Amino acid sequence: MILACSHIDKAFAEETILKDATFHINEQERVAMVGVNGAGKTTLLRIIAGELTSDAGEVIRGKDITLGYLPQQQGYHSDNTIYEELLAVKSEIIEMDRQIRELETKMQEKEGRELSKLLEKYNRLQTTFESGEGYSYKSKVLGVIHGLGFGSDAMHQCINHLSGGQKTRVALGKLLLSEPDLLILDEPTNHLDLDSVRWLENYLLNYRGSVLVVSHDRYFLDRIADKVVEIDQGKVMTFSGNYSSYAEKKAALRESLLRQYYNQQQEIRHQEAVIEKLKSFNREKSIRRAESREKMLNKIERLEKPSGENAAIRFELTPSHPSGKDVLSVSDYAKSFGNNHLFKNLSLEIKRGEKIAIIGKNGTGKTTLLKMICGMEPADEGSCTPGTGVDIGYYDQEHNVLHDDKTIFEEIQDDYPNLTHTEIRNVLAAFLFTGDDVLKPIQLLSGGEKGRVSLAKLMLSKANFLLLDEPTNHLDIASKEILEEALNHYTGTVLYVSHDRYFINRTATRILDLTGHKLLSYSGNYSYYLEKKETMEQIHLKQEETSFMAKKETDAKLDWQEQKQQQANRRKLENQYAKVEQDIEKLEEEIAAIDEELSLPEYASDAGKLMELSQSREEKEAALSLAMETWEQLAEQMEK
Repeated sequence: MILACSHIDKAFAEETILKDATFHINEQERVAMVGVNGAGKTTLLRIIAGELTSDAGEVIRGKDITLGYLPQQQGYHSDNTIYEELLAVKSEIIEMDRQIRELETKMQEKEGRELSKLLEKYNRLQTTFESGEGYSYKSKVLGVIHGLGFGSDAMHQCINHLSGGQKTRVALGKLLLSEPDLLILDEPTNHLDLDSVRWLENYLLNYRGSVLVVSHDRYFLDRIADKVVEIDQGKVMTFSGNYSSYAEKKAALRESLLRQYYNQQQEIRHQEAVIEKLKSFNREKSIRRAESREKMLNKIERLEKPSGENAAIRFELTPSHPSGKDVLSVSDYAKSFGNNHLFKNLSLEIKRGEKIAIIGKNGTGKTTLLKMICGMEPADEGSCTPGTGVDIGYYDQEHNVLHDDKTIFEEIQDDYPNLTHTEIRNVLAAFLFTGDDVLKPIQLLSGGEKGRVSLAKLMLSKANFLLLDEPTNHLDIASKEILEEALNHYTGTVLYVSHDRYFINRTATRILDLTGHKLLSYSGNYSYYLEKKETMEQIHLKQEETSFMAKKETDAKLDWQEQKQQQANRRKLENQYAKVEQDIEKLEEEIAAIDEELSLPEYASDAGKLMELSQSREEKEAALSLAMETWEQLAEQMEK
């Protein structure tokens, strides 16, 4: 056992957050913690991490267990670059490497017993160095940096110049590289694009320690979790299996508990009726029997009614009128910000009733495309034509359509003046704003609360074409499921940007992948996209090559010499790319061969040979790191 929580209680003021919370984590177990917003997930993580004390109970750690905690928000500052910050995690190995080099220098100057002592120390250090990833730590650091979405240029950015989301990614990278026995991650996927999330999934699946993660990303939890810990109304319950298994078991359990509750209620009502009847006879014997039954009834442990879907938004999306069959036509869209060219010659047709998800890496222009379609961002080139009777409703992930100086109530009232006060309160109650909550100023709301206000306005808009930018951000799982149901029953058309693969899988009828400055269309959900992705990209690349060859003859903008130069540059890059790949393969083989020599017993006491091999290996490791960086730079140039 790595860790156990035993009978944890926690309350803030009069509100009980955790009540007798008990569960444990075994070695190499990957545990997901779920529950609605405000259930106490982060509170429990902080208690486990030692940042918060419990009112009762205890957290029991295994002997010599190391623990690493990633909170949702990162506020640290550093003058280091991303690479320097993550490399510093391996400071012990770096220091060991320095000591080995120092010993190699000293051994050249010593003889006899002094040399033997140095050689003995050198062998111990060398063994520890090798077993501690001494020859691979730089590659591992670079792998984590690239996996978390920092390219070759970005890795040399100063930490102090990064956004909050980027700092969180750096903190996650440092934590992964530190390799604690128990990783505790609070919403680790919030600032990752799809590629980085998939990379993190694979990393955690192969992680040698244990993992405890809080996440609303159900696809992520399905892939990594082998146990689910649920917090519901302060109580903790454990389920084996991934998220989908948990959801099935939870539904079956609730149905069983509900049946037991109603059966008990029926029995109680029956006994109360019998007691009432016996008392009505007004005879001593009947009264004694009634009293006996009352005592038995009072001893029954009354079952609580199982909770329903607490704290989940409730709404329906209903367009005021249908649009025409052709909803939107985008022709030859182009957009750049300075030297950042997002896309060019981008075209798109949308038909009534489609539910289309736009996916792609961060920074490819997904949000910009939505803003261009709804007129909030001008296009550099191209046109956008809505169909007949199309009314657009827009959900902005940054909630710029809300007014900070208004209250929640005023935000709705000013946009929909025909609604009565009671109608506005009823709408807001469906989005979990009740009582004085409706008088809160917009500027004081959390991201999740602003999201619920935006969804309320969207519902009231009665639009028949919805543009949604990350609509599931800050929503808990129960609320996401409500939104999924609303979109699936919506008779209008939807175009949305999302990183939530589970949400995409349940709602999308088509997927548009914004990659390589182009849109690739997949007529299906996320599972279909994964199945066809490789084939589609191969076809796309061939079409691009064919298109390029045809363009040579027809494009008046490029003369023959320029086209030949382009082809020559491309061939040069391809040749360099192939050569670097060969160099990498050769270096890896040479390093492996040196490792075999270093392990040979005949060299164990040969200081000169060990120094020679170690120096050679260090040179080849440095060459390998340089070759890997060159390989990535060439790959990026080829893609451009």
